[in-house]
Amino acid sequence: MTLTQTLFEVIDMRSFSNLWFWIMLALIWSGASHRVLGVPFDMVARARRFGGQSERDLVDLVRINVNRLLHVGHVAGSWLIGVVAFILSSLLLLGFWYGIEFAQAVALLALPLSMVGAMSFATARRIARERPEAELLCKRLARHRFWVQLIGMVSIFVTAMFGMYQNLSVAPGF
Repeated sequence: MTLTQTLFEVIDMRSFSNLWFWIMLALIWSGASHRVLGVPFDMVARARRFGGQSERDLVDLVRINVNRLLHVGHVAGSWLIGVVAFILSSLLLLGFWYGIEFAQAVALLALPLSMVGAMSFATARRIARERPEAELLCKRLARHRFWVQLIGMVSIFVTAMFGMYQNLSVAPGF
């Protein structure tokens, strides 16, 4: 027996029946909803609750992250769009046309995350254009977080339904 045969026997390499895939899915969406535009959401709650220095810290951190995101978008935006479109279309083709389960799993992670990335860039542009005060900035970040969480919930639901279908279709007798 070779090493690869042993590994494939011991470790289930199918994505949707692998516990690590589901742990990773939960961690990715938890992290995406906790950091809004790169700012930990507890800073937003602290700025709303206490004001003062917490508000100034929030405004400074948002300004830094918005400028960083917009700089990356302006310097490499066209290339990023092209590379992301190529990767997503390759994953979708490999996963859903050729039936490769790993590509399906990665596509079900990457597609909604790319929507969150585009939404984050749009929110960053709006914040840079309007330069809102701390109270409006907190509302804007909370609204952005709501939409990220909504996309995450829909993504987890769709991934779970598709994963259950995949697992049941491989099971004997189905």
